[in-house]
Amino acid sequence: MAEVARIDKWLWAARIFKTRSIAVDACKNGRVTIGGVNVKPSHTVKVGEVVAVRKPPVTYSFKILKTIEQRVGAKLLPEIYENVTTPDQYELLEMNRISGFVNRARGMGRPTKKDRRALDEFVGPSLEGAFFDDDWDLDDEE
Repeated sequence: MAEVARIDKWLWAARIFKTRSIAVDACKNGRVTIGGVNVKPSHTVKVGEVVAVRKPPVTYSFKILKTIEQRVGAKLLPEIYENVTTPDQYELLEMNRISGFVNRARGMGRPTKKDRRALDEFVGPSLEGAFFDDDWDLDDEE
């Protein structure tokens, strides 16, 4: 076992990110920090450091127990890192999960199926047949 490991490889090997390229992108976009400082994908990590990974809306924190660069099975993860994420972050995640798309700004993106049904219910029944006569036909005028 090496004493140090690249952060992008460690994040992938510890199964925090599904692929190494996603881990590299997270580092490049400033979503991975060590000691409050953004790190590059090539940054080396040591045992005992705390890595903060921001996956909106939550910032997860992991204490490194073992430096690895090869992916391991999920059962071995307790030997690799300790999850030190604060409980308020999990409360934030739960609140976000409960709220769903309620906080979606009006006019942003496509309406959800629920929005469309509400609109159909609002507009549909009261205006049905108000403007057009379905029995009228152009061929009958001649």
